[in-house]
Amino acid sequence: MIEINNISFKYAGSKHQVFDDFSLRLESNNIYGLLGKNGTGKSTLLYLICGLLHAQRGTVSYDGVDTSKRRPDTLQEIFIVPEEFDLPATSLDRFVRMNEPFYPRFSREVLNNCLTDFELPTSLQLNSLSMGQKKKVFMSFALAAGTRLLLMDEPTNGLDIPSKAQFRRVVANNMADDRTLIISTHQVHDVEQLLDHILILDQRRLLLDSSVADICERYTFEYRAPGSDLSDVVFSEPSLQGSAVMARRQPGSDETQLNLELLFEAVTSGKAQLTV
Repeated sequence: MIEINNISFKYAGSKHQVFDDFSLRLESNNIYGLLGKNGTGKSTLLYLICGLLHAQRGTVSYDGVDTSKRRPDTLQEIFIVPEEFDLPATSLDRFVRMNEPFYPRFSREVLNNCLTDFELPTSLQLNSLSMGQKKKVFMSFALAAGTRLLLMDEPTNGLDIPSKAQFRRVVANNMADDRTLIISTHQVHDVEQLLDHILILDQRRLLLDSSVADICERYTFEYRAPGSDLSDVVFSEPSLQGSAVMARRQPGSDETQLNLELLFEAVTSGKAQLTV
């Protein structure tokens, strides 16, 4: 679905190479978590995928079409929710009427369902909203647009704890079967229950590209009391309960829930050499 082939990119006036001969293939019908420390190129990669930035070398294509060409039939299938954005001083109804014609599968029903789950009224004046409310409205519009590719950059920034739970519920309830979602974030606990596939970036390199199913098939995530055997542990961190550990899963053992923060620390610290 998305082919990133040998791209190199740096911003104008900068000597820093964000990507150098970087390649990646993303399949359809997945929810990807794009993780990495600040400055590793997560946001840049999203903008390259949707064609708002152009690689100096290499290509980024969506369904075989170079996204940098910004063709209308491609753009109607892609929606990006940036980390920061402004909304016009108008009503939500007028905003929808102005923008829904660009998206052939736009659904007012999905929009209203999302707003209801976010506990927002359907009649809103956009310039009177708080930052968190604006984010909820724009994410609701993004899901209602019905695009096959949806990109979200730090979607839970600016949301309080109850709103983060609402975000997970809204995404889970309104993801169509033929849609691919890429969530770029450093707030891993906010999204780990949603993800099908994990991508971890670090300094122009892809450290991990694996499905959650494969990770949980090979590793367990648990807490062990002080003095417990740690011979099978791939990575551990001290905790109030003893140690939070990522260990090799033993034959016949139960699958555990992914601890995305522990996985991220294991991969980015270089202390764990994963085979997924």
